[in-house]
Amino acid sequence: MNLPRLKTVLLAPIVLFVLFYIVGVIMVLRDDRSVVPLNGVLVEPTTVAIFGASGTAGDGILKAALASADIEKIHVITRRITPRMEEGVKSGKVQLTVHKNYLDYEDIIKQFVEVEAVYWAIGISSVGADEKKYGLIHVDFPMQFVAAWSNVSQVRDISFHFISSSDISEKSTTMWVREKIRAEQSLFAFAEDSKMRVIAYRPDFIGSTKEQSHLGQEILYWFFAPVGAAIRAEQIGQAMIEVSLRWSEFDSGDKLSTAKIIRYSDAYQNRR
Repeated sequence: MNLPRLKTVLLAPIVLFVLFYIVGVIMVLRDDRSVVPLNGVLVEPTTVAIFGASGTAGDGILKAALASADIEKIHVITRRITPRMEEGVKSGKVQLTVHKNYLDYEDIIKQFVEVEAVYWAIGISSVGADEKKYGLIHVDFPMQFVAAWSNVSQVRDISFHFISSSDISEKSTTMWVREKIRAEQSLFAFAEDSKMRVIAYRPDFIGSTKEQSHLGQEILYWFFAPVGAAIRAEQIGQAMIEVSLRWSEFDSGDKLSTAKIIRYSDAYQNRR
């Protein structure tokens, strides 16, 4: 192979990637779809609970909930305490509970009698995780909780907001995809014909809050964000709060992609 042909072979994939990237950026810039503004009296959940607030997504959800003037009480269930949790406790807004066994909620479930919405962000990376452990955390943990919560709740309508993964194919044979789908389907089935609504959030890359982010995460975020494949963790929390106001627009079992999460986050911010 002569040198000019070798250069062409090497450069072609790079050129194609750049072209696809530019097209993606243009499509995002031209997407002017927005959420219809809410009219009338808004009733935000005043008492919520967050699981997984020590992780990337959960920290952002907690940040959004702390910033919401309408949320009066936040139950944070965690294994590890973070500075943001301590900040929330000092503000009087967070009730912090250290909990170890996420298959057994008997000791803490009474806290959830008046909880209106639960934001669930517990999860682990699929890298190096076996299927049994991954399924235990992503399927069994939330299923055990919703079963316990539904038995004690005294709120007329309750909502469970579950962070799943990016728009995943139900035909995939990849382990983590199968387990994410199983988690969604199990939660949706549980909520059928009940007062609970389950909404799945399917973000692509989740950028940390500015307080937690480091250079590598920022580089990845700003690489994916221009093509609509990244979102800040705080935006997920804002979208969850906004979605809770709009039950007439959602059915239990709905799934929100990155683009939709961004739209509802924008709608939340535009009301502020």
